[in-house]
Amino acid sequence: MISNKEIICPNNLLDNANKKKGAEAAIVNAGKPLPMQSVMDAVKEGLIKPIFIGDQDEIQKCANEIQFDISGFEIVHEPIENNTASIAAKLAMEGKVKIIVKGHIHTDILMKEVLKREYKLLGKTRLSHVWHMTLEKDDKPLIITDGALNVLPTVKTKMHILKNVIDFSKRIGNNKPKVAVLSATEEVLDSIQSSMEAKEITELAKKENLDADVFGPLAFDNSISKKSAEIKGIKNIVAGDADVLLVPSVETGNALVKIMIYFMGACAAGVVIGGKVPVVITSRSDEATARLASIAAAVVALSLIHI
Repeated sequence: MISNKEIICPNNLLDNANKKKGAEAAIVNAGKPLPMQSVMDAVKEGLIKPIFIGDQDEIQKCANEIQFDISGFEIVHEPIENNTASIAAKLAMEGKVKIIVKGHIHTDILMKEVLKREYKLLGKTRLSHVWHMTLEKDDKPLIITDGALNVLPTVKTKMHILKNVIDFSKRIGNNKPKVAVLSATEEVLDSIQSSMEAKEITELAKKENLDADVFGPLAFDNSISKKSAEIKGIKNIVAGDADVLLVPSVETGNALVKIMIYFMGACAAGVVIGGKVPVVITSRSDEATARLASIAAAVVALSLIHI
């Protein structure tokens, strides 16, 4: 069942990112092959101007191995992996970088630094993570949030996640996204907490007049399949045609994304949004193409700041 399909970076992201070329980006603990390859690809696309943070010898060796001339870029020498994240956060605070890109470093170490109030990288909304999912170059993307950062979000947190993803959708050209608030059922049941929360989120979105069509609870099938929605008699513009899946927990979002990657060969572009700089936190096992797409997503999200 594992897909052998080549992962393809979508034109949607690259085209939108190309409008904001040359953003300064901190590459955190950069001296490993996959991070270096994706940075080289992003530089070739003109998306970023990297500042490499890590062991200088390892960074140079890695660049040489893939014939990547980095002589024109700054290297901040720091041989201790766990110290590289604080350097990136400080550079972002000082305005010297607009994007933070995770290299070969644990996500929790990186995010712990980003979240420290001393760096002033947090805005009005809570940070959240979006996955921009596509199969082919010109696919309409499916956005899944939050499948990486907020583990078991409350309704209040989900409203932050919702507002962030609406803003991100606008950056990729969808001015009024259709958001399905996911549960295990399309019915509101006391026994399923996520279904009750989905109803509350739907009502809050309407009350706050958010610039999106938000509806839930919806199960996965009637979120993305019009046939399924019609069979079950669900009459709503979101049903069967969702642009965004707002998931009830990190497990749900993570599982959906990994299923699409490994069974379908999807390109998963992931980025943390809602703060003063976008943060790319790809898995250390992600392929270079997905890493490039994630950097492109971060460039697209550059003006998505809630101060």
